[in-house]
Amino acid sequence: MKRLCLSILSVIMLACSSNLYAQDIMLQDNKQKRQKVSIGIKGGFNSTMMFTNKLCYGEQEITDIQNNYKVGYIATLFTRIQVKNKHFLQPEISYAVSHGSISMSNLRENATILESNALIKTKISSLEVPILYGYKFIDSYPYGMSFFLGPKIAWTIKKLSSSEYSGFYQKNINEHIRPINYSAILGIGVNISNIFFDFRYEIGCNNITKSVTYDKQQTIEPYNEKELFLKRSKNILSFSVGVIF
Repeated sequence: MKRLCLSILSVIMLACSSNLYAQDIMLQDNKQKRQKVSIGIKGGFNSTMMFTNKLCYGEQEITDIQNNYKVGYIATLFTRIQVKNKHFLQPEISYAVSHGSISMSNLRENATILESNALIKTKISSLEVPILYGYKFIDSYPYGMSFFLGPKIAWTIKKLSSSEYSGFYQKNINEHIRPINYSAILGIGVNISNIFFDFRYEIGCNNITKSVTYDKQQTIEPYNEKELFLKRSKNILSFSVGVIF
């Protein structure tokens, strides 16, 4: 009899535990369904490539340009707004630091333009505002996966941005980065409960270089007679980890 009572008690306790667990899952699901607006934070790293379309001195175009990836970082605050089942909008505000470089060899084609092997190193600090549309194609608590895309506008912080030129005949070269730049974002997000991982690729939509100037008085002739022109865009691959509340 004692064993029978213990067995019955064990079955009741197991049933109660199962019921409580099921209720907890239902509460979590109902909470997710009821919560229309969520706030989150995230941080991570980016890898930037400055895709160069054209670099020339007057009519002479520099060839054999190598675009190099560099690592930066990003911190973001965002809001997720549920539009309808599995669809959401996600406006963000970010502080980002992007590093990139392009290198050029002093080959025969470039010998009349470059003094030696040349390098342009760039650092851009910016405040960025993406507005993303997302779709959750996996939405089963505590797991989820979503696809998102949208435009982004970025304001360059001039005092925290710079470009360094070496290997050119021109002296004291100064590149002026555009104060406002635009891009398009594609990405995938994976979440486990309220922790998520964000993978995205950003495609630059405009020339980030407004103009390039140099000191013509300190530059020897005939390398002080024409203007330097640079056209390039900023493409970024990024990864971040965050929490959504």
